Amino acid sequence: NFTVEGSTELAVLLRAGALPAGMDFLEERTIGPELGQDSIDAGKVATIVAFSAVLIFMILSYGLFGVFANIALIINVAMLFALLSVIGATLTLPGIAGIVLTIGMAVDANVLIFERIREELKTSKGPARAIELGYEKAISAIVDANVTTLIAAVILFVMGSGPV
Repeated sequence: NFTVEGSTELAVLLRAGALPAGMDFLEERTIGPELGQDSIDAGKVATIVAFSAVLIFMILSYGLFGVFANIALIINVAMLFALLSVIGATLTLPGIAGIVLTIGMAVDANVLIFERIREELKTSKGPARAIELGYEKAISAIVDANVTTLIAAVILFVMGSGPV
């Protein structure tokens, strides 16, 4: 049962955001920076293993086209790390995730193009024409995927709250 005075006092306290109650600490821990470094090291290893698996997959699936795609992918990653080095960026878990996303999107674009080229080769239009048509027909899907990813990245950048 509340009196008018008691309910008014409780309402003021609730609006202020603090209640007159003590806290009982059950446990307190300090976690050192090694834990974060362990996660970053594990992320680096996972990225290298995944990157190697992607290179092998591309060669096995697409042969010579896969070799060309791998060369482009390696140049892409080298330029990315060069840019990160020039601007003095620190490698964080979200940064590793971004690098993995970059690799994934590049591989996705190559797979779309190569599959379109395979389809065009089946219609016997000749290799040169099949390559030309493969690129033409795959570009809209690639642009759509990149624009969608850009929109998601902008939303995460605006709404996000710092490192993970």
